Amino acid sequence: MSNMEEKQISTERILNAKIINVRKDIVMTPKGECFREVVEHPGGAVILAYTDENHIILIKQFRYPAGQELIELPAGKLEKGEEPIVCAKRELTEETGYEAKNWEYLGYIFSTPGFCNEKIHLFKATDLTYKGTHFDEFELMENLITSTTDAIKMVKEGKITDSKTVFGIFHVLESMR
Repeated sequence: MSNMEEKQISTERILNAKIINVRKDIVMTPKGECFREVVEHPGGAVILAYTDENHIILIKQFRYPAGQELIELPAGKLEKGEEPIVCAKRELTEETGYEAKNWEYLGYIFSTPGFCNEKIHLFKATDLTYKGTHFDEFELMENLITSTTDAIKMVKEGKITDSKTVFGIFHVLESMR
């Protein structure tokens, strides 16, 4: 064991739910035995969709856990056994009404690794065609097509606070250099 690694000794299932599961693990650390609570999440995909070279699609939607409307990149949860690119293509069409001909993988983040194993994959989508939205049953959202410059400004002004969206906008900023 490295001087920072932790090894699972046992696990207890606390909750099995539709979107997440929760478990309590007993782990051995270099400093001794302790417990870790882990939220298990299947992961997701987030899409940086360019309508042209300088405009991206954001969505506005109310997020109940946050208690407010957020501005985000389109994204969604992976279904069991689903590849991230398949999820990204489905979610782009469902949430924005657009389909893309070109896709590029840009990397991933762990959303909240202190207690959750959710891994979010970022994709760039270009050469878009509008086909119409297909929201899930209780989804309400609105497209916001904005310049990349304005999106970066919204992050800097605190108007965009969603971590996966900030991650995507970081890639916009990097591509402008």
